[in-house]
Amino acid sequence: MEAERMQKAELLAELALTRKRTRALITSLTEQQLDVPYHPGVNPPLWEMGHAAFFYEVFVFNLLDGDASFDPAMDDLWDSFHIDHRDRWCRDLFPGFEKTLAYFDHVYAKMAERIERKPLTDRELYLCRYAIFHQNMHIESLVWCRQTVGYPSPPGANFERPAIVESSEAFLKDDAVIPAGNWLIGMPGNSAQYANADFAFDSEKPRHSVSLDEFAISRCLVSNKQFMVFVEDGGYQKPVWWSFGGRKWLRTETDMALVHREAEPLLLTPRHPLYWRWHNGQWQERLFDQWQPMNPDAPVTHVSYWEAEAYCRWAGRRLPTEQEWEVAALGNQEGEPFRRYPWGNDLAESIHADMNANGMAQNPVTDYPAGDSPFGCRQMIGTVWEWTSSQFFPYDGFCIDMYPFMSTLQFGDHKVSRGGSCATSSSLIRGTYRQAYLPERNDVYTGLRTCALPAG
Repeated sequence: MEAERMQKAELLAELALTRKRTRALITSLTEQQLDVPYHPGVNPPLWEMGHAAFFYEVFVFNLLDGDASFDPAMDDLWDSFHIDHRDRWCRDLFPGFEKTLAYFDHVYAKMAERIERKPLTDRELYLCRYAIFHQNMHIESLVWCRQTVGYPSPPGANFERPAIVESSEAFLKDDAVIPAGNWLIGMPGNSAQYANADFAFDSEKPRHSVSLDEFAISRCLVSNKQFMVFVEDGGYQKPVWWSFGGRKWLRTETDMALVHREAEPLLLTPRHPLYWRWHNGQWQERLFDQWQPMNPDAPVTHVSYWEAEAYCRWAGRRLPTEQEWEVAALGNQEGEPFRRYPWGNDLAESIHADMNANGMAQNPVTDYPAGDSPFGCRQMIGTVWEWTSSQFFPYDGFCIDMYPFMSTLQFGDHKVSRGGSCATSSSLIRGTYRQAYLPERNDVYTGLRTCALPAG
C-alpha cells in the first residue's frame, strides 16, 4: 500500500507539472501568436494541446475504462494519424482557445481524479506514465516552435545562470578513451513487461550486450567557436567535406532560399547554421525573438546531420555510433550497478544538465561538471540532441509498445540522436533514450560531439 501511495503521489506531481508547463506555454501567447505560420517542423500550439489531451483519452480512459471520448466528433481531428499535417492549420475545423483549454483542463482533472481513486496495476501505471511522457515530448516541440517562428522565450527560461566550470582549455580539446569490452545497451523488458522503476519506450528495449573496440570521444560538445572556424574556412562551399546526401541538402536549402528570397543571389548557398548571421561586423545568433552576439563557448545548435557530418570530415574526426555514445555516457556492464544517467541513478536536476527549457544551450560546453559520465564526458544529458552516425533501427527482440507508432514509422530513414536537449523535460531524460530525426532536420535542438578516427 505504501508503494502504491508513493507511485500515485509521483504520478500526480508529474501530471500537475506537465499541465502547468503546457498551460504556461499556451497562455503566454496572444491569440494572434497562437495562429503560427505554417512550417513542416511544428504544429499549431492549440492543436498540440488538444492532441495531448486526446492521447490521455485514448490510452487511459478508452483503453482502461471503456469511457467514451469527451467529444467523439473531434477524435479524428486530434489524432495525428487521421489528419494531414497541413490540415491542422484549418482554423474552421477546430475549437478556439477557450474551448480547447476547457477540453484540456477537463481531461487533466479527470486524469488526476482517476489516479487518486483507482488501484494502480503495473499496466495502468505504465499507461499513465506513457501518456504523461508523451505530453512532455509535445512540451519540447512547443518550445522549438517558439524558436522556429521567432516568438519570445518560454516562461521560466533563464539565460543568466552563472556557469560552473571546473576544467581547463585542455579539457575542452581532450578525448576520453573508452576501452575495448562488452557493454550493456538499452533498458530491460518488452511490451509485456510494465517495469515500474525503469520506464522506457519500445525503441530502448530490450537491453543487450555489444562488443566494441577501443575508441576516443570528445569530452565536450562542439562549441560555436569551433564550428565558426569551419564556417569561416568556407566549409559550406567545399564539396570535399560533404557526402552525396549533404550536397543534396545544400541544394535543397538553396532552392528554399530562392523561393523565400531570404538571401542575395551570391549568398544563396547556406554558409552557416540556421540561426546565425553576420551582422555589423560580428557573428550573431537568434535566440527566440532576439538577435544577440554569438556566445563562442556555447554549443553549436540547430545543425542538421549533414552539417555535423561535414564538420567531422573537415576536422578529421567522425560522429560516434549510437552504441559508442551510450557506452561513453553510461558505461554499463554486466554484473555492475545499472546507470540511468551519466552521474548514476539520482534523478536529473539542474546541477547535472541544461533541460526543462531553462538555460536553452547558452552556457559553455565545459559547464555542468556534476553531470560528467564515468569517463569524464560532459553534457551528455540535456543541452542538445547529439547526432550519431547510426540509422534508427529496432534492437534485436524489439516488441511494439502500447502506442504502435512511437518508433515504427521512423525505422530505416531517420538518424539516431541521443542525450536529450535543453528543451527536453527532466522526466524524459535518461542515457538510453533514443530520438529519431530525419537527417535534414535543423529546427530542433541538435548538436554534436566527435570521435577520433581509427589509427592507421
